[in-house]
Amino acid sequence: MRISIEPSLTREYDELAVHETTIPNLTVKRENPELEAFKKELIAKIEDTYELESLKDVETIRKYRDFFWRLGIDPTKIRPASEALIRRILQGKPIPKINTAVDAYNLVSIETHIAIGAFDEGMLEGALMMRWAEEGEKFLGIGMKEPMVLKGREIVVSDEDKLVAIYPYRDADGSKVTNNTKEIYVLSCGVPGIEMEELRTASIMTREYFERFCR
Repeated sequence: MRISIEPSLTREYDELAVHETTIPNLTVKRENPELEAFKKELIAKIEDTYELESLKDVETIRKYRDFFWRLGIDPTKIRPASEALIRRILQGKPIPKINTAVDAYNLVSIETHIAIGAFDEGMLEGALMMRWAEEGEKFLGIGMKEPMVLKGREIVVSDEDKLVAIYPYRDADGSKVTNNTKEIYVLSCGVPGIEMEELRTASIMTREYFERFCR
C-alpha cells in the first residue's frame, strides 16, 4: 500500500482501515449530460428509500457518527459525507455540482455510505501517512478562506511534504481534483465496524464511475 497508518492509531482504533486505488488518463469536465441524468435517477431512488428523521440510524452512517464522537467531532455540526449529501436530497436541496470527477465520487458516497477522499495525483509527494496531527499544524481545506490551526487531537493524512486531508471528512485545497486533473488517487475511508469489503466495493464503484463519466 502507498498509505501507512501510524501504529498508535491502530492501537487505539484496531479496526481502522482504508482502501486505495489510482485511476489514470482521465478527462475531468464541468459537467456530463449522462452523469446529470444518472444523478436524477439516483436522487429519485434516495427519496424513495430514506426518511430524514431516521437517516442517522442507518447502520454505516451510525458507525461514522460514532467515530466522529470518539474523535471529539460533533456529527450534528460536521456530518459524515454520505449523510450530509443524502440530507440535502431529502431536504429538496441540490447536490453540489463541482466537476464530473467530484460529482461522480459523491454519488458513490451516497450509494455506499462510504466516505471517499480523492486527490490530484500530480499534487501528491511520495508516500502517504495517516497519523495524529501535531499541535499547531495548519490545514487549508477545500472551500476554506484561512487555514485552521490543529489541536493535535485530529487524525490527518499527509504526504511527504504537506497535509492532504483531515480524516475522514475534509480534503486539502492544494491537492483537490480540478478540471486539470488527469490522474486521481482515491481513498475509501473506513472507521471501526466498516469491513474492508465495503471499502473495496466503494473503490471499485468509484473507478467504474470515473471510467463512465470522465473519459
